Amino acid sequence: MAATSRTSPAAGSVTSAESVDPVDSVAESLQPQLSLRERKKIKTRTAIRRATYRLIAEQGYEATTVEQIAEAAEVSPSTVFRYFPTKEDIVLTDEFDPIMLRELRSRPAGEPPLESLRAIITEAVRLSLLHDREETLQRTSLIAEIPALRARMMESVAATSRMLCEVLAERTGREGVDLEVRVFAMAVLGALHEAMVYWAEHHHEDDFLDLIARTMNTLSEGLTLGTK
Repeated sequence: MAATSRTSPAAGSVTSAESVDPVDSVAESLQPQLSLRERKKIKTRTAIRRATYRLIAEQGYEATTVEQIAEAAEVSPSTVFRYFPTKEDIVLTDEFDPIMLRELRSRPAGEPPLESLRAIITEAVRLSLLHDREETLQRTSLIAEIPALRARMMESVAATSRMLCEVLAERTGREGVDLEVRVFAMAVLGALHEAMVYWAEHHHEDDFLDLIARTMNTLSEGLTLGTK
């Protein structure tokens, strides 16, 4: 999955659905065969998100309204709500869930599920940092700081887990989504959430890819005794 380095818009610029770079999103770089209709949807979602992040950087999360976001993204408020049911969803929603499920289905047969997810998630994080580093920094900081976002994030994790369970059940030859599959999926997603919050709480000083590797190693090896 190759990626092309892009320069993000300046912090003070207004990004509209029409002005987004044709491949200036992780979703498009990972899905080169998207139809024109799907590409337009991604451009609109991207424009709305980027307008939101710019406004939040300028005036704060609570002061930023959907009406302001719509104006900055050059769309109607109804369009914003069509793509994002709540303001929290604008910050939290990305295009990665369907990509993750597709990539998981395409991993080599017999590969341990955790290794499959390690490869997919590591590549997604790498591309996010390459394409949208500032947006990634801002998103993780907001999740760590805003209680409403933390609560909505857990709802999002639960929804992603349900989708992930279905693919994991397929790949492991299980007839249904049993307890073990549900526990495994939530363990991975919950661990990634904690790694993200840890990164933000430590002012993004760590290498996020290193934190992802440490997280996956902990899931694989368990918690070992530390030294005093």
